[in-house]
Amino acid sequence: MSASNSKYQLRQKRRTRIRKKIQGTAERPRLSIFKSARHIYAQVIDDSKGVTFATASTAEKEIKDNTALAGKKKAELATEVGTLVGSRAIEKGIKQVVFDRGGFLYHGRVKAVSEGARKAGLEF
Repeated sequence: MSASNSKYQLRQKRRTRIRKKIQGTAERPRLSIFKSARHIYAQVIDDSKGVTFATASTAEKEIKDNTALAGKKKAELATEVGTLVGSRAIEKGIKQVVFDRGGFLYHGRVKAVSEGARKAGLEF
């Protein structure tokens, strides 16, 4: 790793490597994850048409205003985001997805989102 490669640039390299292999279709859309320092976002996307079927994040009102989730850790909130995006996808008739971790390591909040989506009924 050279000094010129920032953390962001390294993640972008991993992200493009992953996206070469993963493609969301109408039958099996892509469950894409993005995390910032404060929030985590999940989307179910059909790349062939460029359509987003379902979204969920910790920044949306439904999770922010839920008093049962107040004071929870980020990983616990990420599980709720996964459950929410999974249930919204199932409402649209989507049962199988391809998981796109977005260049992030599969542990912590990213893993929590995938476990929440599996709990909601999505198959990877």
